[in-house]
Amino acid sequence: MSRFVTGSTLLLMAASAGITGCAEADSAVGFGSSTTTLGPTLELRYDEPAEVFEETLLLGNGRMGAALFGGATSERIYLNEATLWAGRPVDPYMAPGAHRYLPAVREALFNEEWELADRLVRQLQGSFSESFAPLGTLLLEMAHSDDVSAYERTLDIGSALSDVTYEVEGVTFHRQAFVSHPDRVMVIHLSASEPGTLGFSIGFESLLLHEASGAGGLLSVHGEAPVHAEPNYRGNIPDPIVYEEGKGTRFSVLAQVVETDGSTSFVGRQVTVSGASQATLLISVATSFNGFDVEPGLSGLDQARIAADQLDAASSLGHEALRERHLEDYTGYFHRVALDLGEDPVPGLTTDERLRRYTEGAADPYLESLYFQFGRYLLISSSRTPGVPANLQGIWNPHMRPPWSSNYTTNINLEMNYWPAEVTNLPEMHWPLLSFIENLSVTGRVTAQEFWGTRGWSVAHNSDIWAMSNPVGDFGQGHPVWANWNMAGVWLATHLWEHYAFTKDLEYLEAHAYPLMKGAAEFALDWLVEGPHGYLITAPSTSPENLYRTPDGYAGATTIATTADMAMLRELFQQVIEAGGFLDLDAEFRNELDQALTGMVPYQIGDDGSLQEWYHDWEDQDPQHRHQTHLFGLHPGSQIDPDLTPDLAEAARVALEIKGDESTGWSKAWRINLWARLRDGDRAHKLYRELLTFTHPDAELAYGGGGGTYPNLMDAHPPFQIDGNFGGTAGIAEMLLQSHNSLIRFLPALPAAWSTGWVRGLRARGGVEVDLAWDGGELIQARLHSENGGAFRVAYGELERTVRIDPGGEVSLGRDLR
Repeated sequence: MSRFVTGSTLLLMAASAGITGCAEADSAVGFGSSTTTLGPTLELRYDEPAEVFEETLLLGNGRMGAALFGGATSERIYLNEATLWAGRPVDPYMAPGAHRYLPAVREALFNEEWELADRLVRQLQGSFSESFAPLGTLLLEMAHSDDVSAYERTLDIGSALSDVTYEVEGVTFHRQAFVSHPDRVMVIHLSASEPGTLGFSIGFESLLLHEASGAGGLLSVHGEAPVHAEPNYRGNIPDPIVYEEGKGTRFSVLAQVVETDGSTSFVGRQVTVSGASQATLLISVATSFNGFDVEPGLSGLDQARIAADQLDAASSLGHEALRERHLEDYTGYFHRVALDLGEDPVPGLTTDERLRRYTEGAADPYLESLYFQFGRYLLISSSRTPGVPANLQGIWNPHMRPPWSSNYTTNINLEMNYWPAEVTNLPEMHWPLLSFIENLSVTGRVTAQEFWGTRGWSVAHNSDIWAMSNPVGDFGQGHPVWANWNMAGVWLATHLWEHYAFTKDLEYLEAHAYPLMKGAAEFALDWLVEGPHGYLITAPSTSPENLYRTPDGYAGATTIATTADMAMLRELFQQVIEAGGFLDLDAEFRNELDQALTGMVPYQIGDDGSLQEWYHDWEDQDPQHRHQTHLFGLHPGSQIDPDLTPDLAEAARVALEIKGDESTGWSKAWRINLWARLRDGDRAHKLYRELLTFTHPDAELAYGGGGGTYPNLMDAHPPFQIDGNFGGTAGIAEMLLQSHNSLIRFLPALPAAWSTGWVRGLRARGGVEVDLAWDGGELIQARLHSENGGAFRVAYGELERTVRIDPGGEVSLGRDLR
């Protein structure tokens, strides 16, 4: 028998805000000396080229992605463009009136006919999402021999520059590459130490339909994406890739050699450079994508003209100017935050060997800092296109039918991508998701009406660039355990509030966030029905990708009032009530939400002491399942707190103990955040170490069977999913700084392994930038800066006080918070 537990309604309260850069270093308190204001140099380093994708070095400008193998005699570069997807605008009216099947599903649920409910709910399914497409592969064939020595390739994530250096017969060859956001091109500068010894050819391959032509030093490629790519997990089905001429998204790739002292020619679909000592190669890409609801073939942008204009503008600047403009843009974001957890124990060691050493138990504070900052690097590199957030693989995918379609999986993965955005001082990178939510609300309004019979808007388990919002499953073929979950709109809407909570941008809240939050809440309010014991519940309801087991042995998905559903509704309702209060809007609607909160089924603690995942005290089919969405109220939500709801916090801890630590990459990352919220720094650090387990791209050679980290620091689900990188970065920030429930807490989950260190530039809710330094496991100094000023509650250990900051000012506090 389980027991119901009621907790206080917890509202996010904050004072004031402003986005600022990092403060100057203060060597007296340990924030770095004048020569270390940016923290340690952060570099991925290798002594041989990549052989597979999971060893490549990733570059990107938030729209164009490049994965570099770094070959000496033959270089391959996988290219992607964030808006190049299979498909066309989705028809949200794909299942008109589907909600007519809801009464039968609910009747089965209320009669506790679980197996029947699982069958009937399949009538509430629509089409699958589309897939993120591979643009193609740029090929560089060098003219020198293969007698290569002194090889090195690096990626400096502090500057977003990738370098390859080696020697051939006494000549030093060097390539440096970057992808510029301000100038929208990839730049590769090649040089040789001896005149006339640099020669190479440039070619292009693509899995998509395309044609190539050229003249002189210019290679031109134009092609088209399919109108449909079947998800890879559907196996070998007929016609998995479908083209309709003139209807898919068009793309153009222009590669031109500039600034060379050699000669250029175009022969046999390749540009050739010979007799040079240096050359610069510019790559410009563009697509016809013109919005989620616009036909890319019939009404698309003129991608050929866009690509040509970008190339012309970049050509007029020159390599050095392009590099300086890139550095000014990129470093302005990246260097807002610095983290130092200790000295590098093995300077110069290659990153793959460093990972192996760490996996075998060695300490490496440099690697731990590097991985934290690598997540920030990836977010800047993959998330700068309005309305097009980073997908499951960010913006790096070489596959025609990529894992899980490289889409937006909205039952954890898309949301996790953006956990580090606000706290690690990259709010601008949050905007692609926040604007995408507006697109989802358009199709989602139809989905809510036709599938669920409600007001407002909703989103289910998957989406894509076309803002698909319907439940997936190919109209009844999908298992309800993943196909029928419909709470993604509710979860995503909490990101709208989070951006406000960190920035205190009232204009954004009123004009953008609140209307969308209200629409998600309208759906949620209408979706609630009265259930057993008289509580308001969701029905049907699933817990993402997990199965329950009833006492008679049935393993099912469809039930009522899963803890995950109810936690997300609580979080959103509380946020909408608070937002409406700030804006003095919709008093009657706020009252409805408040009444619903009072009537909703509360959290339950099972006989084993854990937070129940299901309405009934049932066992999980897999107690160690990778998803832990019933703990949403602990993180990313804020309803469960060790101080405010200690019984629920203890029940969450028991649930995590039952789950164990071994899981997939992204799941381990989430558990880091969960243990940090429970203020168990050593357990969070244990999981961080396990997240950084060296994982060979060949699964048979991997350490163990769970997730970890590939040689190039990409997260291994496996296979590669970028969410684990972002979740890991967010977890480190959560260990060092927390700011939910109106309290800024310093070093809430500092592990023993990080006895000394400093961090600069993290952000807290309320619009506060925070620097922290500690030694011997204890806080030395905290420094807070706020553009708008205000009063802020701060805490360290058992100490707590209120500090006031003048607009544009800062305060410094010691270990006693004085």
